[in-house]
Amino acid sequence: MQYTFSDHTFAVCAYKESAFLEDCILSLLSQTVKSNIIIATSTPNEHINGIAAKFDLPVFINTGEKGIGGDWNFAYSCCKTPLITIAHQDDIYEPDYTEQMLKSINSSDNPILYFCSYGELRNGQKVYKNKLLNAKALMLSPLKFRFAQKSRFIRRRILSLGNPICCPAVTYVRPNVGENPFSNNYLSNIDWERWEIQSRKKGSFVYEPKPLMCHRIHSESTTSEIIGESNGRTSEDYDMFARFWPKPIARLITKYYSK
Repeated sequence: MQYTFSDHTFAVCAYKESAFLEDCILSLLSQTVKSNIIIATSTPNEHINGIAAKFDLPVFINTGEKGIGGDWNFAYSCCKTPLITIAHQDDIYEPDYTEQMLKSINSSDNPILYFCSYGELRNGQKVYKNKLLNAKALMLSPLKFRFAQKSRFIRRRILSLGNPICCPAVTYVRPNVGENPFSNNYLSNIDWERWEIQSRKKGSFVYEPKPLMCHRIHSESTTSEIIGESNGRTSEDYDMFARFWPKPIARLITKYYSK
């Protein structure tokens, strides 16, 4: 199947009153290939409604399951298209994200997920190389080759060493991913758990090594709050490593990974 712009939706997860929500939406409106954009929130307020009205975007309010997993599932369910990107309100996308995503998915074999490399936004500056980003790029480097994208063994070996895939950089191919893909079992590893489950399936993890989005790092972000809860994060990491390794090895890797 050949997907077009009308087959894709950016679902922006908006929370409270983010000062960066408008920047995120502007980056989506600036795509070289235009697709659908919606806003989903479990914290409706005038700030979100005002931005939605400014850009004539629909707002969907989650009155069901809360938590990160519940919010992501709700945003996912509000999309009516087979391709879905869950955009986080603080992040921005390069203008050619959608164009490259469609090109890559349409040239792949039975795609499950598409994801690109990414940079960080720190104090308004784009950062593409640091210890963390370099390590993740190295981990994902085998997926530059199409045969590796289709290999369950290679995908699982990559994920067995950590989570190098940036969640908002991912586009889900709904027919292969299914409905309600996320659980509320974790705070920090909801996405890693999903990649682990999808890695068992036949199909491709389509990887674009060019950084086509930037993840904003700031003290009030959900990521920063979760990382601050070091004990919970370490426990979740161990649980994920134990899906790939015997428990003694999982404990050793968790100790190293936490650094």
